[in-house]
Amino acid sequence: MLTVNEINVYYGNIHAIHSISFDVHEGEIVTLIGANGAGKSTILKTISGLLRSRTGSVSFIGSDISTTAPHHIVKRGLAHVPEGRRIFLKMSVQQNLEMGNYIHHSSSMHEMLENAFERFPRLKERRKQIAGTLSGGEQQMLAIGRALMSSPKLLMLDEPSMGLAPILVEQIFEIIKELKDAGVTILLVEQNARMALSVANRGYVLETGRIVATDSAEALLQDEAVRKAYLGG
Repeated sequence: MLTVNEINVYYGNIHAIHSISFDVHEGEIVTLIGANGAGKSTILKTISGLLRSRTGSVSFIGSDISTTAPHHIVKRGLAHVPEGRRIFLKMSVQQNLEMGNYIHHSSSMHEMLENAFERFPRLKERRKQIAGTLSGGEQQMLAIGRALMSSPKLLMLDEPSMGLAPILVEQIFEIIKELKDAGVTILLVEQNARMALSVANRGYVLETGRIVATDSAEALLQDEAVRKAYLGG
């Protein structure tokens, strides 16, 4: 479904991503794990068109999207939930969700909203509430719900557990598993490596902009070097 081939990304003169290649197959969860500054978020921004690679290519469902504008990438079925949620704080919950549906005809809005509220009952209870007054966990649900309003074939999640209490982290990862069961393909960036690998099919380990290991999630959970570096031994 997604193929990233030999991308190199720079911030000015800083070489942030070094010749990275990986792929994501339909129906699976693939996770990118690594320390802060390893380049995980930069990779997602490059895939979604917010940054450009100097070399290589990004292909989605057989089409090169390396130079495609971000809003056209969303129309092709690739949605990105960014780090920090980036919801519209002064708009209501329902208005935020409606913004996620902008690529579709208005006739689908009611059905898509009902689907979102069925998946996230807490958002339905707060549909008229201003988004900036929601809890951190509710804001993360809203960010995911907004992305799902575009009916994505591939959903990219950037640090969905950031800043959340442990019980809310468990709830967010239950949602991720439910999305996979519903047929949504997911590319997951997550600093909580243990949680990420517990739901993923495969994983890639990043260090300073380079992939240093890749294997099934189960194998990475058992890998001694990965356990010491990212799983607390």
